[in-house]
Amino acid sequence: MTFSIAARCADTGMFGVAVSSSSPAVAARCAYVRNGVGAALSQNVTDPRLGERLLDLMALGASAANAVGVVSETSPHIQYRQLLAVDGAGRAAVFSGSNALGNVGEASGPDVASAGNLLSVDTIPRTIVEAFLASRGHLADRLLAAMQAAVDAGGEAGPVHSAGMKLAGEVPWPIVDLRVDWTEGCPVRELAQVWKVYAPQLDDYVTRALDPSSAPNYGVPGDR
Repeated sequence: MTFSIAARCADTGMFGVAVSSSSPAVAARCAYVRNGVGAALSQNVTDPRLGERLLDLMALGASAANAVGVVSETSPHIQYRQLLAVDGAGRAAVFSGSNALGNVGEASGPDVASAGNLLSVDTIPRTIVEAFLASRGHLADRLLAAMQAAVDAGGEAGPVHSAGMKLAGEVPWPIVDLRVDWTEGCPVRELAQVWKVYAPQLDDYVTRALDPSSAPNYGVPGDR
């Protein structure tokens, strides 16, 4: 019930994932990033433990393909899962189990992997990869452009209701973790609006964590 992207910015080394689904709060279960390690997604009939396993294996030096191979060969009920991974060298890998739902598709390229299930057409992941590779700018903008290309191409067979995006940068925690957990509108477009609000403050939130004394004020009533 999902289409998604995992990617690396070759210029900055930043990792990111974006995902949308007909299910509520999809990013709460599917999206995983780790600074200096990689990006991963665990989707379809989701087991959230698998995303962390992929990152743990890549942190130990496994390539994306090796990590996906180990997890797909050693996890129970793997025939129901889809796995995506992009490692620190920009290598990408995707796995789709034999019981993944409906129209299933997957695609990958340098620094990017995409997969989906219950798709309107199985070429949606290829559309996502091509849109990402053709894009420029901040990784978040590139992820959103790729996801919007998927929506424009038909996306999931039925309406989608949630979306999320997570990015890892120069600190141990995700520097972006934005979600639209349920909407009757277009969650990818709404997620882009949330990013538009958050983007100008991204660096300030990192500074506030690392050195509050040098951070700008919050710009809200009562903050002097």
